[in-house]
Amino acid sequence: IGGQPVVRPDGTVIVPIDNANETAVGAFNSTNGGASWSAVTTITTIKHHTVAGSLREGPLPSAEIDGAGTVYVVWADCRFRRSCKTNDLVITHSLNATGTSWSTVTRMPIDATNSGIDHFIPGLAVNKSTSGSTAQLGLTYYFYPSGSTSLSVGFISSTNAGSTWSAPQTIISGMPSTWAATTSQGRMVGDYISTSYGSDNLAHGVFVTASAPTSGTSCSSVLDNCVEPTDTFASGLALAGSASGANDPVLYTGKGGLNANSLCGAGSAGVRPARRS
Repeated sequence: IGGQPVVRPDGTVIVPIDNANETAVGAFNSTNGGASWSAVTTITTIKHHTVAGSLREGPLPSAEIDGAGTVYVVWADCRFRRSCKTNDLVITHSLNATGTSWSTVTRMPIDATNSGIDHFIPGLAVNKSTSGSTAQLGLTYYFYPSGSTSLSVGFISSTNAGSTWSAPQTIISGMPSTWAATTSQGRMVGDYISTSYGSDNLAHGVFVTASAPTSGTSCSSVLDNCVEPTDTFASGLALAGSASGANDPVLYTGKGGLNANSLCGAGSAGVRPARRS
């Protein structure tokens, strides 16, 4: 599930995707305009911490591609956190033209691995006018401060293909999870979040915020009382920095769940929707 098709300059379509129970991430491809599809290559198993606040979220991938056709994939993962107590956002990139070989998964160094901050629902952007070692990456994401279920939105970026990252910026904070709309799968901030680079070569995040309900104490406790608009940055962002997570050790090696190493769906299988309904 969560397939996100991207197209290389040569026309090859690469689709990063989770397996059905979100315990592994992989990719499949088409080199003939979608007439046929390859088998799925498993990139890695997923180690995911279920966040607090009864929030609807999961380790679905966010994928983008640079100007030369390198694919970048980000998701929420707890492998770098002791006992899988919180999630980092982690990243990998393709190493060949068909998405069958991928780099080692690394942690995006938003904060220390003992920070207690939980990160989730990423929206990745890659500036398509850049590529290779100077590819510009921007990421908008949600997080909970340590010990809190108050939603915040952050941003981090790289000007060297993810080798190093800027200091994180908090875009908005102070949104109790109870202000988010309730669904059959938990409270939801849309799980549709995105970042894009504009013609100004700056990153622009688009995300859902939440304000106090118009009546009652929580969203959906009274009919039509939710205030959950879509928002964006006041101005585009492009930040450089020297923080790196490349040498951070894996601290959690627990299993990702049943069928963690098995991604089904190949041949002429279709692409699943990008997000759950």
